[in-house]
Amino acid sequence: MGNCLPLSSSSKIRKALPIDTIFKLPSPLPTWPTGEGFASGTIDLGGLIVCQVTTFTKIWATYEGGPDELGATFFEPSSIPQGFFMLGCYSQPNNQPLSGWILAGKDDSSDPSGQTTLTKPSDYTLVWSSETLNIDQDGHGYIWLPTAPNGYKAVGHIVTNSPEKPSVDKIRCVRADLTDESEIDELIWGQSNGVNIYGLKPTVRGTQAQGVGVGTFIAQNSTTDEANSTSTLSLACLKNNNSTTLSYMPNMNQIDALFQAYSPIIYLHPEETYLPSSVSWFFNNGALLYQKGEESNPIPIEPTGSNLPQGGSNDDLYWLDLPADQNARVTTMKGDIQSSEAYLHIKPMLGATFTDIAMWIFYPFNGPSTAKLGFIDVPLGKIGEHVGDWEHITLRISNFNGVMYSAYFSQHNGGTWIDASLLEFSKSTNKFVGYSALNGHAFYSQPGLVLQGSNVIGIRNDTAKSEKVMDTGDRYSVVASEISTSIVEPPWLNYMRKWGPSITYDIGVEIEKLEEALSGELRNQIESLVNLIPDEVFGEEGPTGPKMKNSWSGDEA
Repeated sequence: MGNCLPLSSSSKIRKALPIDTIFKLPSPLPTWPTGEGFASGTIDLGGLIVCQVTTFTKIWATYEGGPDELGATFFEPSSIPQGFFMLGCYSQPNNQPLSGWILAGKDDSSDPSGQTTLTKPSDYTLVWSSETLNIDQDGHGYIWLPTAPNGYKAVGHIVTNSPEKPSVDKIRCVRADLTDESEIDELIWGQSNGVNIYGLKPTVRGTQAQGVGVGTFIAQNSTTDEANSTSTLSLACLKNNNSTTLSYMPNMNQIDALFQAYSPIIYLHPEETYLPSSVSWFFNNGALLYQKGEESNPIPIEPTGSNLPQGGSNDDLYWLDLPADQNARVTTMKGDIQSSEAYLHIKPMLGATFTDIAMWIFYPFNGPSTAKLGFIDVPLGKIGEHVGDWEHITLRISNFNGVMYSAYFSQHNGGTWIDASLLEFSKSTNKFVGYSALNGHAFYSQPGLVLQGSNVIGIRNDTAKSEKVMDTGDRYSVVASEISTSIVEPPWLNYMRKWGPSITYDIGVEIEKLEEALSGELRNQIESLVNLIPDEVFGEEGPTGPKMKNSWSGDEA
């Protein structure tokens, strides 16, 4: 995914760090099917053409602070194509392989005012230097903010290893109408009494949003800037003003090729009872539609959901439930992995410079939770159970070249973005591995235990490899697309009510059962446990479907 030309001003022999390794996908990219602008290398934002640069020259590094106390490294892009200009420098923590990208820009405008899309800064302001810090570092680092002329904005810092101001020829500022507001992303590196380095992302993100990430970072004073975090940042992101922007999105043949290349392999826990299934299997095996006021007359559901109420909102007038017959109910709860299917939603993101493939998996039933109290595991009875469980993983793919740069794993009411360099890949392919947690089905990128709560008290999320595995590339369908009018959405997708009944039970009774089973200090910890349990595991309440999630039209949390 790029390379780095190393530079070190230190003669000290260091232990190799993850960032010393350049990440590459395990397998070469295929040749994508032909289309319009997808994977053509450049994108026209409306007079400003941008390309994605993945080769870097190291400028400065520190080896302490930041994630895992391993420091961070600062780069400038190298091998920029002829006619393109640097828009800013790049940085990432040292605790992961070098795997990033940054945009470079080229003016291609015919603005009637004569204003070009790019211009040189008029000057620089020194934002921060490491000269006075007693830290482990390669020489000294200096971070500069370009001074943008009137009508233009800076979208990135410059980093040098010299106190001399860089040349104004080094970087370009961007015409203001091609920029948008930005906000800080994850911490890259920081000092408690100095500077914090954050990634940058557009403030407004979603399928209709025009903000474009540049791949740059921002330096903020760790004592003053955080106190004023609501103020506009000194650096902007880019904005896609091109009315034909969707021409850079992949077509359906390319979507198929992309998903075949990257489709996740999902491992369920070896003790998992409640397996995924297809939606049609759930309906065919006796799932019922209930209507408020007509509870005694539930209706069988057609295989496609064609008799489900369409549109509207989650008004509690309708809900789904398992079959009434007890034997059929137990069978349906357990799901059917052989029928399970990945349901894909195709979304333009970050001003259509990326494609998100949101992959939704359905489970007929979500099993009960288990608590961890110190060294003791405590089953929580009915707490956590509900009918109908929707989980998803999202693949974020560059429209410049078709490279998958990250994946989002949904986990209860939130989730986590994982950089591609930190994913586990299957058998030297570009298919990455995901793990479905026991009973609750939250997705994780690594096996093991994740405790929802504190280090010693919380809800268990256990994952492990097993023979219960779902190769999502084997059975999938595109059920919705923001870029193609040829996709016919299945009726069940537009059912906006709950996929399971709301059943309220006495939490006090459940907690009393736990207390009776425990003694001494463990009993005293029950109150702490109750405070840590997420709202969604209290009571039994089926979730709404994929279209009712904020991420359907917005970015992942």
